[in-house]
Amino acid sequence: MKHGRREALILGAAGLAATATGFLLGPVLLKSTSGGGEGIAESAALRSAALLDLAGQTRRMEEWDDRILVCNFWATWCAPCREEIPLLMSARLKYAHKGVEIVGIAIDNAAKVREYSTSLQISYPILLAEANGLDLMRRLGNSAGGLPYTVVVGRRGGLLEHKLGAFKGTELDTILALLTQG
Repeated sequence: MKHGRREALILGAAGLAATATGFLLGPVLLKSTSGGGEGIAESAALRSAALLDLAGQTRRMEEWDDRILVCNFWATWCAPCREEIPLLMSARLKYAHKGVEIVGIAIDNAAKVREYSTSLQISYPILLAEANGLDLMRRLGNSAGGLPYTVVVGRRGGLLEHKLGAFKGTELDTILALLTQG
């Protein structure tokens, strides 16, 4: 078997395992929290993170401190992650004027992420965490390490919501509508 084919099979198997873990264990392992300032300890790791963007510039998550921040951990090899991207782009378009920012955090090879993001014309910031993103996700409550994994952080820094698995239908819209009322 050629080296490239073997690597593709291994990555595919890892992606399927991560997806299955997310779907099967996510609802059991994770529960959403609510409130304005709760979860600050959990979100501190995220707020202090410095990651490269697709242009190679260091971005600090704290630059979005005045916004409701939806951070979506994803990978190009993750089918549910790819299916969720249009929903995230739509949410950004709908809620940006209400102080919401969507940020994709890729747990993947930088070149593959650049190529995929460009081909899909992803409209929100994409940051590169590569393998280090797994540790960050675990510190944010994703002990299973499955993808996609999304956290919503409030303007005061508290972890408001977290979800293992892809958002479907109006789930994200419902959350953001409640958080941006008034």
